[in-house]
Amino acid sequence: MLKGKVAIVTGGSRGIGEAIAYELASKGADIAVIYSGNVSAAEQVCRKCQEVYGVKAQAYLCNVADFEIVKQTVAQIKADFGTVHILVNNAGITRDGLVARMKEADFDAVLDTNLKGAFHMIRHCTGLFLRNREGCIINISSVSGLIGNAGQCNYAASKAGLIGLTKSVARELAPKGIRCNAIAPGFIATDMTQDQSDNPLLAQVPLGRMGTPREVAEAVAFLASADYITGEVLRVDGGIAM
Repeated sequence: MLKGKVAIVTGGSRGIGEAIAYELASKGADIAVIYSGNVSAAEQVCRKCQEVYGVKAQAYLCNVADFEIVKQTVAQIKADFGTVHILVNNAGITRDGLVARMKEADFDAVLDTNLKGAFHMIRHCTGLFLRNREGCIINISSVSGLIGNAGQCNYAASKAGLIGLTKSVARELAPKGIRCNAIAPGFIATDMTQDQSDNPLLAQVPLGRMGTPREVAEAVAFLASADYITGEVLRVDGGIAM
């Protein structure tokens, strides 16, 4: 389905990003895994992509919050893979806290990684998409960006911003054959959400359980090949934000 395509997955060394890398690789896409810290985990993801799915995969250390470093990383990916067809902006951090006590540095760090990081990746990949006359951008937002979440004003703001970024980029680049969509996961069982198991909002999930990284990854794979969908926000949330 995606054979011959090259996909970048930011935050691809664990959790949702890892699942996305495997799902796209299973469809035949070559994978560039961007990670921020754990090189062994990133290399393990690449090995599985290569050995199990038979695709090319390579890991790149990159702080997506840094405009120039992202520029250099995308240039290196182009040199290694030839081009890029799919960009999945999954990298994200949390610095939770009540708004009355939140430090400015914690607010800035979350916006810089979750929102500006996506902008940096889009900015530096768009030239490749334009030359290819095709491209697919998928931003991993959150239901927090749709309905808010107490104690996460920075995270919710970053994820709501991703939705606005998605729709603006979709409108701007659609005439060039480039699509941009967002996915809004709900409570997904990952390391980042392990302390959410007693969150009272879980009782409000109509399907009655947390989601899995693979369920988000399957939505990414769908949007990667859905040629007539752009500017959409696809919820993978068990119905909590309906």
